[in-house]
Amino acid sequence: MIDFLGGCVSSWDYLKSARLPIIIYGMGNGADMIIKRLERDNLTVADFFASDEFVRGQSFHGKPVKRLSQIESEYGDFIAVVAFGSSRPSVMENIKSIADRHDVIIPTVPVFGSSIFDSDFVRENESDILKALDLFEEEASREIYREIIKFEYTGRLEHLLNCESDKSEAYENILELSGCESYLDLGAYRGDTVDEFLRFAGGYSRITALEPDPKSYEKLCEHCSALENFEPINAAVWSDARDIFFSKKGGRMSAVSSEGIRLDGVSIDCLNSGRSFTYIKADVEGCERQALLGARRTLALQKPKLNFALYHRGGDIFRLPLLIKELQPDYKFFIRHHPYIPAWDTNLYCI
Repeated sequence: MIDFLGGCVSSWDYLKSARLPIIIYGMGNGADMIIKRLERDNLTVADFFASDEFVRGQSFHGKPVKRLSQIESEYGDFIAVVAFGSSRPSVMENIKSIADRHDVIIPTVPVFGSSIFDSDFVRENESDILKALDLFEEEASREIYREIIKFEYTGRLEHLLNCESDKSEAYENILELSGCESYLDLGAYRGDTVDEFLRFAGGYSRITALEPDPKSYEKLCEHCSALENFEPINAAVWSDARDIFFSKKGGRMSAVSSEGIRLDGVSIDCLNSGRSFTYIKADVEGCERQALLGARRTLALQKPKLNFALYHRGGDIFRLPLLIKELQPDYKFFIRHHPYIPAWDTNLYCI
């Protein structure tokens, strides 16, 4: 086992040995994946609860969804298993408050794919986890990386809280954007990350923004209509140019899929022809690896600054840095986790 995980117990092993009732906090795909894994271990979920404002008489997996106060009244003590993600301060404070009174586990299940960060997964990938750690020369990044790995393994909230930082720190101390960047925004959504870029760059030479979801693309165009040298593209980033299927859900869970609408898939190398990007941000719902595979020429010849999401698929946190190192050995690697529960909004910064 990896040295810095010594003494740590995986979230799944802990739940297998627990004697208190397991109560799931939340509904949806994350809860479905957690239930499926618990059933594999012959564990049952005693009940479900949601934040008070979301309780409207629903049922989930055949059980009524209750308020926390109801759960506390009925069970007294229990293990709260958090099964959703949020960056809303009020929601995160509520999770912290629950953790002050009860045992809280936040198992890591992937947003996309099926890899679960359990003991078997760690043993199978130990070598690559350690190789990726060695890419980070900055001690702060090494410690953040270790804490995120510990969180994904144990589901313990303190490991996330130990390594949070505001996005401004990454922009000011790592990326140090100039006022004349040529910015490629992959997964531009409705323009929020364009706004973020403008806030920290202070200016730009050109912005190219990809957003595959049709409704979000319309909002993006409307939101950024007053910007000069702004090019919106309704397409999905991929390793090469091809037609792909896209599941449109009108929000951040829209993604490349095995079925859905046909959409243009384009590579970073193709987009970069005649544009010469100096800064690339990618939050593309599990397609980060494909995006990098389609950026071989761009990374090798131009070495743009990178800001890539590391949390969509199990293993992204070590696999994506190792791939970038292979494509451009001269990068310096940094990692930051911005306030979010679970370890979403964990980003890799390369300069």
